[in-house]
Amino acid sequence: MARFGFVLACALALLASSVASAAIVEHSFYVNNLTVTRLCHDQLITAVNGEYPGPTIRAREGDTVVVHVFNQSPYNLTIHWHGIFQLLSAWADGPAYVTQCPILPGQSYTYRFNITGQEGTLWWHAHVSWLRATVYGALIIHPRSTRSYPFPKPYQDVPIMLGEWWNANVVDVENQGLATGGAPNGSDAYTINGLPGDFYNCSQNQTYTLKVVKGKTYMLRIINAALNNQLFFGIANHSMTVVAVDASYTKPYRTEVIVVAPGQTTDVLITANQPVGSYYMAATTYSSSSIPFPNTTTRGIIVYEGSTSSSAPLMPTLPNPKDTPTAHKFYSNLTALVGGPQWVPVPLQVDEHMLITVGVNLDQCSEGVTCQGPLNNRLSASMNNESFQLPNTLSMLQASFYNVSGIYTTDFPDNPPVKFDYTNSNNNLNLSLIFAPKSTKVKKLKYNSTVEIVFQNTAFLSIENHPIHLHGFNFHVLAQGFGNYDPINDTKKFNLVNPQVRNTIGVPTGGWAVIRFQANNPGVWMMHCHLDVHLPWGLAMAFEIENGPTLSSTLPPPPLDLPKC
Repeated sequence: MARFGFVLACALALLASSVASAAIVEHSFYVNNLTVTRLCHDQLITAVNGEYPGPTIRAREGDTVVVHVFNQSPYNLTIHWHGIFQLLSAWADGPAYVTQCPILPGQSYTYRFNITGQEGTLWWHAHVSWLRATVYGALIIHPRSTRSYPFPKPYQDVPIMLGEWWNANVVDVENQGLATGGAPNGSDAYTINGLPGDFYNCSQNQTYTLKVVKGKTYMLRIINAALNNQLFFGIANHSMTVVAVDASYTKPYRTEVIVVAPGQTTDVLITANQPVGSYYMAATTYSSSSIPFPNTTTRGIIVYEGSTSSSAPLMPTLPNPKDTPTAHKFYSNLTALVGGPQWVPVPLQVDEHMLITVGVNLDQCSEGVTCQGPLNNRLSASMNNESFQLPNTLSMLQASFYNVSGIYTTDFPDNPPVKFDYTNSNNNLNLSLIFAPKSTKVKKLKYNSTVEIVFQNTAFLSIENHPIHLHGFNFHVLAQGFGNYDPINDTKKFNLVNPQVRNTIGVPTGGWAVIRFQANNPGVWMMHCHLDVHLPWGLAMAFEIENGPTLSSTLPPPPLDLPKC
């Protein structure tokens, strides 16, 4: 009895400590117009609280985050909390017409979710049209007050948000591309924390500066918030040690350059161990396709305390924009920190196997209309030859919860309808393969089932690296490679011991990637390419996860203030 009392006392103390360490982190987001000057151009943008980028949210694992969003902009709006699991809070995930209808101009909605089993760098962004170009910010999850990092605590941690800038209204840019059926105009600059840096014309006084103390170690929380481009990032004369990706700790990996796809985050440690002076940090394009891209560089400056030098900062050596070997080396060399905080081993028993082809397609123009895509058609995109189309009368999650038919179907295919030489460039513009029907299809999964997906790139128009983001889950990256996936030989390459854990995977150019995740979160969850140019074209699908067997694994009803369609 005495032993039982001791155990009970310990359990209650642990519970009390957990409750005491949790807090409610509350913010108000006022979304409205803001005039910003970049590159000698005054541009009206949509922004949060008059900030570009928007405010940083900092919380601890176990905290509840509450964000009141007031849409004072002229556009429909939702906010997605990129990488947050949303365990039993799928109503707060944010993608328009998937988990909620948009917040209309003049209306508001309160997002509420608990941060469970996560720590590291994530971010938030708009999930309607191209508003994500300016409506975004960092979401940083610190360990509980009773825990520490699995490495020496850095002197300071700093969000480094990489973005894109247009000297135009981004909604108009997207709408013009959709109207013509061609690719929308590329951006005019890349940015670091909203500033293009002094590499561009008319931007000498628009450079982000980070002041450091010699001998101190800093954590840079690097977030790619760009709409359409992967980016190489480096710092002159400073090595970086990667310690986390997508809010999952990694085995420390030392490198001179990193690559981040849109949606991904990478935490690196740098030590200010160079002679006192100034050093550029810089980001430039990694473009794996033949489609034109903005071949420019954004720069920020690291300035050592006490620096009096008037000479120009040193510039890092960055890879060529087409350097796929360097990008693949970085992506494939990352491994998980086994036994580290929040580490989850790979599930070994697989219940669902899927092979999903991803790529850019064509869609026929309306009769009598000439589009600006290849062969005078409209650009499109697909997964397994299904070009995803969002509903517009009800969100998919509401349809699932209330059993409303006609919003989507549950017949998304496990495999492509036709097997062919997926990455053979001879299939470019193969008219028998390149047209994909529009549909709204989901794959239904039983609660707690384990899903393995092979993403296979296709070469319909061009081969390129597709960053695929899965809402509501992390996944293990078992393997990745080039060419067509070989189910016999490539399974031998699977890392089942310490694979990296992510929420966004860059499927290699002309290649494949294998992921595995456990469907332990009921709701409807989108999976899509995080290049915003591809999302409205249809490179997406969704999973419908059934409720679990208990109340604690059942999705609750929607909040009363959930926006109406």
